[in-house]
Amino acid sequence: MSMNHIRPWRNIERRKSRQIMVGNVPVGGDAPIAVQTMTNTDSSDVKATVAQVQAAAEAGADIVRVSTPDAAATKALREVVRESTVPIVADIHFHYKRAIEAAEAGAACLRINPGNIGDEKRVKDVIQAAKDHGCSIRIGVNAGSLEKHLLDKYGEPCPDAMVESGLEHIRILEDNDFHEYKISVKASDVFMTAAAYQQLAEATDAPIHLGVTEAGGFVSGTIKSAIGLGNLLWMGIGDTLRVSLSADPVEEVKVGFEILKSLGLRHRGVNIISCPSCARQGFDVIKTVDELEKRLAHIHTPMSLSIIGCVVNGPGEALMTDVGFTGGGAGSGMVYLAGKQSHKMSNDQMVDHIVEQVEKRAAEIEAEMAAAAE
Repeated sequence: MSMNHIRPWRNIERRKSRQIMVGNVPVGGDAPIAVQTMTNTDSSDVKATVAQVQAAAEAGADIVRVSTPDAAATKALREVVRESTVPIVADIHFHYKRAIEAAEAGAACLRINPGNIGDEKRVKDVIQAAKDHGCSIRIGVNAGSLEKHLLDKYGEPCPDAMVESGLEHIRILEDNDFHEYKISVKASDVFMTAAAYQQLAEATDAPIHLGVTEAGGFVSGTIKSAIGLGNLLWMGIGDTLRVSLSADPVEEVKVGFEILKSLGLRHRGVNIISCPSCARQGFDVIKTVDELEKRLAHIHTPMSLSIIGCVVNGPGEALMTDVGFTGGGAGSGMVYLAGKQSHKMSNDQMVDHIVEQVEKRAAEIEAEMAAAAE
């Protein structure tokens, strides 16, 4: 099996939540933590939206959310759902009728915001549509759109207000005998987000969807999400997640998986362990890693690859990875396979050779996994 195995001191004990289904994807319980993203196309443009959904799915997205702000969007949603290979969540704000239309169009889940969906009668109509069409529901609380009575009570957005909003909406769903729901309590502030989710985790056994909302651009948003989501996941909180970036949705998926991979919670694709490079490097580490990331993006098999510029840490890292390359001298370096020193390879041929070795090892791991499953 892959060298990227879990050690006892790395285990995270996940919070016990009940399980629901979002289309064919189980969420909660002992199911893998699902990675989600959201399209940013004009939702009435079926071709563009489907293309973005498929790109996200190819990057590993388990679930994709599509905004449905008007009737044209919910009309187009029917075709998007038909052509998608992953469950589609319809994002609903302000107009409860869009939720009903989205359920009729085949959405796997309806995301509704308690702060702007309307009164309890409208929520009941949405619940009935979800029941009629087999949808789950996500209660999506946001610090920036809390109900007026909670803002009056607390004076400003805060964790207590966010959790109270979510629990009020849970009550409405359960009073109407609806239990296929998950819940999120997002804020753009990392501290507020973490505190709200910790309170929520104590107050309900519902599956929890994690996110730091409106996190920012690619670099700043990735950092905020890694800190906020990473700490919650470390505590065992979270059953699905979305990294909200002002960037391509595919990048959100990649960052989401990297967060989970760093904590040993999901394993997908090649985990590259590489040094930042310095004057000791025996080859151009940064350029090599950049090229390898692109050329190995097609591999979904969980495995590890170490690319280290010199012999200070290179041999030690290679001992713990499926494939490794450590820079040496005279224009060549050492290739390691399954943690053992194997053979030398010239720097000018190393990338092609490493790709070949990784593909070979991935095939071996897949065969081992298939045999173990029999």
